[in-house]
Amino acid sequence: MKEVNPQETTRAYAFEMWLKAPNPMVTFIKTLDITRLVKVSRRRRLKFNMLLDWCIGKAAASIKEFYLLPVGDKLIQYDSIAVNTIVKNKTGEVSSCDILFHDSLSDFNSEYLKYTAQVAETCQDRDLSGRRMVIGTSAIIDTELDGAIGMNSGIFNNPFIIWGKYKKRFFRYYLTLSFQFHHTQMDGAHAGKFLANLQNEINRLA
Repeated sequence: MKEVNPQETTRAYAFEMWLKAPNPMVTFIKTLDITRLVKVSRRRRLKFNMLLDWCIGKAAASIKEFYLLPVGDKLIQYDSIAVNTIVKNKTGEVSSCDILFHDSLSDFNSEYLKYTAQVAETCQDRDLSGRRMVIGTSAIIDTELDGAIGMNSGIFNNPFIIWGKYKKRFFRYYLTLSFQFHHTQMDGAHAGKFLANLQNEINRLA
């Protein structure tokens, strides 16, 4: 990670306009067809959330805006992406676990299983935010959600994705999720491209 001059990036105007805005966070809500993801999860006995996290990382990796993030009053550039997942630990509470995105699904799955088990056992968060651009996620798997708006803390500007329980309609499965992002980091067109990429990555799961 390194600090960059906003004026030397494509985010110069957005940095001036939105960095100090009272609420610079924007939220898109979209329903995805996750039929392929559900089938691959069941057939290959892979965790549903792991597969979705990997697709999220894959969808973001090709969009350059994901590697820039406003941190305090600076614009920071990262060279890699991690995806955060929330883990139920051995005390019954929740802990946070960041997983470095790998283009290889097998490598990502290995690290996901290793580090989520470690976090669950130790109850210690695994935080990569000082070195990686972390995409936050939160799965509310016991509830069907029609939408969710994340918190604007004024501290954490990372992209954040929330989803609930998926729905079955006839022979297909659908999941509604919310995608929150800082307007300094990206515009609506970039967010729309990310969500389209996410649907494509789900459809391409082997």
